[in-house]
Amino acid sequence: MNTIINKQSAQAFTIKKGDILTVIDPLGQQVSDMVVFNSLDHNEKLSSGKSLDFEASILLTTGNYLWSNRSNKMMKIIEDTNGRNDFLLAPCSQETFTIMYNHKGEHPSCLNNLYQNLKPYGITKDQIPTAFNIFMNVQFNTEGKITVCPPTSQAGDYIKFRADMDLLICLTACSAEDSNGGSFKPIHYNIEHHH
Repeated sequence: MNTIINKQSAQAFTIKKGDILTVIDPLGQQVSDMVVFNSLDHNEKLSSGKSLDFEASILLTTGNYLWSNRSNKMMKIIEDTNGRNDFLLAPCSQETFTIMYNHKGEHPSCLNNLYQNLKPYGITKDQIPTAFNIFMNVQFNTEGKITVCPPTSQAGDYIKFRADMDLLICLTACSAEDSNGGSFKPIHYNIEHHH
């Protein structure tokens, strides 16, 4: 049974070591920012730098691990039907829309949605790491110039993770226009327990 994350929102939950998390793009071209913490010690969290280093790639997909700031494996990607994810860019924030979109006033953002949903677990905004941006299509040229392109994910594409420790996870349905092909859509997920 899939749980629905409504457009421009987020949900936090815990899973146990061995559980399988599947994140689904039900309509296509929708990014989900995922942040991960050790549920027993929130100071251990997802690390883009460690993951890119130990996996020796900036593009992570099936077979790759997501690593923590303490150099421990947090999750393994066991299936990825789309295959394009981003681990370079931080979650969009209010400032993203002011600086990059010249947007005036409030705008929903992944950072705020992550924070609001993680706050009940005692996580502060400054504790939120660079997210693993599921389905996000960030292209770069040989000079290193970055372009955010519409996701290549189609309706029903999914990615499956196996938890390698007890985890606190927060998933978003991303709120940045450019990241999602110009429209905001929901994200679905489900958890299978394997103990």
